[in-house]
Amino acid sequence: MLLAQPNQKPGLFVPVAGLSLFALASGYLMSLIPLSLTYFDLSLDLAPWLASIFYLGLLLGAPCIAPIVSRIGHSKAFILFLNILLCSVVVMVLLPQTSIWLASRLIAGLAVAGIFVVVESWLLMADTQKQRAKRLGLYMTALYGGTAIGQLAVDYLGTTGNLPYLVVIGLLAAASLPALLVKRGQPQSSEQHSIALSDLKTLSKPAIAGCLVSGLLLGPIYGLLPIYVSQDMGFAQQTGQFMALIILGGMIVQPLVSYLSPRIQKSVLMIAFCLVGAAALLLLMQTSLVGLWLGFVLLGACAFALYPIAISLACDHLPSSQIVSATQIMLLSYSVGSVIGPVAASRFDDIEHGLPLYLAASFLMTACYLSAHLLARSKARLPTAKA
Repeated sequence: MLLAQPNQKPGLFVPVAGLSLFALASGYLMSLIPLSLTYFDLSLDLAPWLASIFYLGLLLGAPCIAPIVSRIGHSKAFILFLNILLCSVVVMVLLPQTSIWLASRLIAGLAVAGIFVVVESWLLMADTQKQRAKRLGLYMTALYGGTAIGQLAVDYLGTTGNLPYLVVIGLLAAASLPALLVKRGQPQSSEQHSIALSDLKTLSKPAIAGCLVSGLLLGPIYGLLPIYVSQDMGFAQQTGQFMALIILGGMIVQPLVSYLSPRIQKSVLMIAFCLVGAAALLLLMQTSLVGLWLGFVLLGACAFALYPIAISLACDHLPSSQIVSATQIMLLSYSVGSVIGPVAASRFDDIEHGLPLYLAASFLMTACYLSAHLLARSKARLPTAKA
């Protein structure tokens, strides 16, 4: 990840406009892929593996992107990674074979890791924490808002035929246009610290666990939940709407997370979101439409809240020279969880309400771990307090 040279004022239009179009395409694609498997005569058993291998690409790409951005610049790197992602989608349409789709999703994960590093580093190049917070809020809004709207395309454009994939390809091509047409405002960058295993010792264990579990949750939500909603719940026509509610919940909760993080101990905050998330999954096991809407919104809010809280916890009390390395390790932790999550969740397929039970178990186990960690730290402080 890269930081700006002093006194640079990188523009916001190019990364935000490009990210918004990318998010529209990504939101549609994440539900389109598992739902279009039968159209391309591919097995539904491929869905968890496609999700996991995508996040494997994200995992492999996370620590390798910064040197590329440093060498060719943000705009060119953004265009490069968008076009790699675009080509991976084209190959999937032209060659609908299991091995080709797996390889394409691996490459797509590498490209998306690049897109995230470029946009995040571009937007976080600000002089003050307040400016960075505003830009991060803009980033999250563009990403989650675009993803939520993209999910709705499932209902309006469908998941069969080549048209849905052509729409995704068109959106990805359009996402490159701001960087191609606007030449001013690109930040000057300097290389920062690389990831070192020794950095793990300085990081909060609950923070690492929070990012890991965020991946364990969001990997199956993105990769398997569309199939669960469409087939197991019987809401094929409303799949996009329910997925959009999840992303909407994730977008709505961000201001609340920003407000509560400085005021409540972050481990306690993560425990609270885990317990609410587990309770929300009970709503997905009943038939009331209002209850289902509320359940999906709360599930999205709780699942998407863990990562930003964990990132903030990881960076507390760290010197600025270690923040870049810390955020990269957090992304790696998230990616590991995202690789494992879809495959682990698929083991619950034979159980009624298997996917919600997996998600609930992940929330509850995390709450138990964080509670045990807090209790252990409290006991460790007792002798000092008595002294």
